[in-house]
Amino acid sequence: MSYPTPAFEDKICAPEALAARLAALPRPIVFTNGCFDILHRGHVTYLAQARALGASLVLGLNTDASVKRQGKGDDRPINSELNRAAVLAALESVSLVTWFDSDTPADLIELVQPDVLVKGGDWTVDKIVGSAETLARGGEVHSIPFLFATSTTQTINKIRAAEDQQ
Repeated sequence: MSYPTPAFEDKICAPEALAARLAALPRPIVFTNGCFDILHRGHVTYLAQARALGASLVLGLNTDASVKRQGKGDDRPINSELNRAAVLAALESVSLVTWFDSDTPADLIELVQPDVLVKGGDWTVDKIVGSAETLARGGEVHSIPFLFATSTTQTINKIRAAEDQQ
């Protein structure tokens, strides 16, 4: 027996097809970006809060190569960009997942032209890439405080510590 491809896979969109897909999304459009390597409670809470700021949430995902350039570790990302995109697309709060390979999402933000630009609480509004351009267009920029002390790095360190004890 064959099973249909899950509908959430349709929410994954190559950057070159983004313009047409954006036109179909309800506004206001919220944009955020990140690695989202091992999804945890902090991630899903943050994404739900970001989505609540608009009608659609577009997520720009760092490619594997751009994650490696961030210096998070030789073995990062743990999950491939395709797998990370699928997991994120399965979330109700996420409307569309695309990706970028550069060191910042500046070009992708210019393409999306979001009404609302969002990053996590470790970013001040003045340091968020694309904030000046978004504000100049009349949009909003938000830094959402973290509600849970979780991180992918902490999760990986906990796994490694457990492996060392065996």
